[in-house]
Amino acid sequence: MRIDVHAHYWTDDYLDLLVDLGHTDTGTQRGLGAGGGEELVARLRLMHRAGVDMQVLSASPQLPYGEDRDKAVAAARFVNDQYAALVERHPDHFRAFAATPMPHIDASIAELGRALDELHMAGVTMNTTVLGHALVEPRYEPIFAELDRRAAVLYLHPAGNSACTPLISQYHLTWMIGAPIEDTISAMQLITAGIPSRYPRIKIINSHLGGALPMLLRRADDQYQWEAPDTPERPSSAARRMWYDTVGHGHVPALRCAIDSVGADRLLLGTDFPYEAGEVFVRAVDYITDPRITDHEASAILEGNATALFGITTPANGTTA
Repeated sequence: MRIDVHAHYWTDDYLDLLVDLGHTDTGTQRGLGAGGGEELVARLRLMHRAGVDMQVLSASPQLPYGEDRDKAVAAARFVNDQYAALVERHPDHFRAFAATPMPHIDASIAELGRALDELHMAGVTMNTTVLGHALVEPRYEPIFAELDRRAAVLYLHPAGNSACTPLISQYHLTWMIGAPIEDTISAMQLITAGIPSRYPRIKIINSHLGGALPMLLRRADDQYQWEAPDTPERPSSAARRMWYDTVGHGHVPALRCAIDSVGADRLLLGTDFPYEAGEVFVRAVDYITDPRITDHEASAILEGNATALFGITTPANGTTA
């Protein structure tokens, strides 16, 4: 079974709640093909064409983050209920990650509990930063502790904030390079803070091949002891405790680098739908079977790793469990 772990879904009703929460960046998400109705029908056709059996949906980066606690909680409950209803209607094609009303810690722990226990969602999604704050700040430790207690999947996605630098945002680079830079920074912050070793039961998935992380692990191994001496283990070892989706825009050398750096067993199929749609969506799947990728590596990435991570099986009758 081919499971796409990086695929977005949202409706205008949900995006309207985010506008009320103070978000100003929902315009580009509307009409892209990530919603219900005919857009959902078209998505299912495209998945079939590309040989994708299931998507684990996420609302990131459009998460219900905001200072107004009540509005953030209402938006999180709305989108999680919406996702649960969609999965119930299409159990063979979809699972979903739960959204949380950050930065409100108690409310977020309560909502992730509801989403996992009552709505039976596949895990939790967070952005790589929360309103400009790093996930490794002490205030967020209770979130990691709860996810670890539950042995939950945590899917991380860039916030689209240009890594909080005008050197990216003012030069039209927010998504071309800003997003993978956010991935890189977040993954290295997790590593230097010891999150993968201190909370070993959390199954952390980083987006976009981990950004530049695969290319930088040897450098990090050489330099962490003098620059970040409290790092509990070699960065390359910590990196192999996490997972990474394969959104690399069909660039096989980047995929090859990730395989050689973290191992094919740590990579999961990702497409970034609807940002990669049509032929580009098909390419996001097909490039994993490029001749430069071995059959064993491709099989693990396309099928084995995600089914094991999420505990999804395909019984003899062909339906998923």
